[in-house]
Amino acid sequence: MTSPAQIQRLFKDAIAHHNANRLGKAEAIYRQIRAALPNNFDALHLSGLVALQHGRHADAVDLLGKALRLDTRSAECAMRLGLALNSSGRNAEAEKRLRQAVELNPGYAEGWDNLAFCLRTLDRLADAIVCHEKALSLNPASAPIAYNLGLTLNLAGQIGRALGCHERALEIDPAFALGHYGRAQALHQSHRVAEAVEAYDRFIALEPSNTEARSFRLFALNSLEGTPRERLFEEHVAYGRFVGSRPCPAFSNSTDPERRIRIAILSPDLRVHSCAYFLEPILRHLDRERFEVYLYHDHFREDSGSERLRKYASVWRNFVGQPGDAVEKAVRGDKPDVLVDLAGHTGLSNRLPLFARHLAPVQVTYLGYPNTTGLQAMGYRFTDEIVDPAGDADAYATERLVRFAPTAWSYLPPADAPLPGRRPTGDGVTFGCFNNLGKLTDSALMLWGRLLQAVPGSRLLLKGRGSSEEGIGRRVRARLAECGLPGDRVDLVEHTGGTRDHLAQYQRVDVALDTFPYHGTTTTCEALWMGVPVVTLLGDRHAARVGASLLTAIGRKEWIAASHDEYLRIASGLAGDPAKLREIRAGLRGQMQASPLMDHAGQAARFGVAIRGCWAEWCAGGRARRAA
Repeated sequence: MTSPAQIQRLFKDAIAHHNANRLGKAEAIYRQIRAALPNNFDALHLSGLVALQHGRHADAVDLLGKALRLDTRSAECAMRLGLALNSSGRNAEAEKRLRQAVELNPGYAEGWDNLAFCLRTLDRLADAIVCHEKALSLNPASAPIAYNLGLTLNLAGQIGRALGCHERALEIDPAFALGHYGRAQALHQSHRVAEAVEAYDRFIALEPSNTEARSFRLFALNSLEGTPRERLFEEHVAYGRFVGSRPCPAFSNSTDPERRIRIAILSPDLRVHSCAYFLEPILRHLDRERFEVYLYHDHFREDSGSERLRKYASVWRNFVGQPGDAVEKAVRGDKPDVLVDLAGHTGLSNRLPLFARHLAPVQVTYLGYPNTTGLQAMGYRFTDEIVDPAGDADAYATERLVRFAPTAWSYLPPADAPLPGRRPTGDGVTFGCFNNLGKLTDSALMLWGRLLQAVPGSRLLLKGRGSSEEGIGRRVRARLAECGLPGDRVDLVEHTGGTRDHLAQYQRVDVALDTFPYHGTTTTCEALWMGVPVVTLLGDRHAARVGASLLTAIGRKEWIAASHDEYLRIASGLAGDPAKLREIRAGLRGQMQASPLMDHAGQAARFGVAIRGCWAEWCAGGRARRAA
């Protein structure tokens, strides 16, 4: 039998290993103590902490739960059990334990901060902000808590306050690397793209292994005016080199090219999101005799959009918050034949490093990102001939480009979209742009200034998130003035929460203006659906050619400009023909419905043919490898 003195020495050794991050050695000793004393609170509690640190969440829940039953007054144990439950997806139980922790110790700043994180995963952002603020009031010198509050404010759309929190974190601790990351994201969302790229660079210099920040930086570069196409491609290739590529494993999937194949789709946007507008029609019409669908969501929010998408899947999983190794294990266990990425270098839940591990025989990127991933392990990118012309575009992609349809998109309008209504009446024409304000380049704004001069009495309506915040709105207006746009002829409208209210704003617009060089996609489709013509400028890369693909698909090539002067001519010409605008508004929705852009069954069939073509190539290669 182990004596009390021996137990004390074992604890001393284990804690020394634990503090030095030698978790395996610490865990072995804790296990030895538990064998001698099965009901020892400290051994169970610290064993549970090691399991939590290792990401073994089920073990952590078991051990910490046993420990808490032995000492129901331990706020620290209750908090850690809450974290383990939250990481296991048991969010309601996690909230209960985290609230227990702060009830036991109301001054427990870390407990309040972790409760806020749990509430964030439950999509209760307002409650989460209150808890973060409580934590910060208890520990105002904590840079991490200020940063965490900033992240939640970001998600809640309170961008100005978020930026202030990240800057406060850096004032508290100038060496706090995450403060630069949070500041970069807030600047990005504040539409200060060049400053955001600089902030991402500062963070990456401090934390070079953070691939998520590298992706956000690449995403920002797509909106940065004057970035040569060659440099943008080199930046993506550099990301691919940094992430690397594991040797492709010998998959055991059957190489029968005609059998029913399993498609798994991974995205943080399987919810009410613009990406879902283009995915749902394909899933709805995909031939279930030929394809089995697995959907991997990767976001804390599951909503009515998630519920609609879920019914098209044989299996639905949510990987939010799970470490890469756990996601890899789950995906490999499902054995998909084809794994499709819908995010690229966007979103907080970027999983591109997992694709570098070759999780499926065939890997495809599609829909969510207007550029190459840079990954050698990503076999294909689905696109069309207009956004990625054969020959020219292939040199700027690490994937093989599959031009599978007349247009790469299949638009599903919101069911609650209002009717287009009549053309607005008034003294002048209103031009509008509802794209992300971060896509507004100086070149576009200066051209729009020329347009207002060319069309007397005309106005410009800009709608975007953050425009109602004093700091952001003031900066946007100052920039408009610098680019020659008269402030008394520009209206700034804040982002609206409901889709119907958002679309109703198009009833105030006569002609929509596409941004450049980064075009709109959903915004273009929405404007067209509401009967508003869209003028776009054709560029030299995917992001700058999306508008051309959409307009070509609906038979409106005449709204595609090849130069600034032609853009001006098309937009002013439309503005000067009220009868034509009334005709367009009355007929454009029907024209869309009859076009390839809304040929949902046809697009699903084309998508299926393209997927099976990629699969057949792998099958042929797999049989050849086995024969060799």
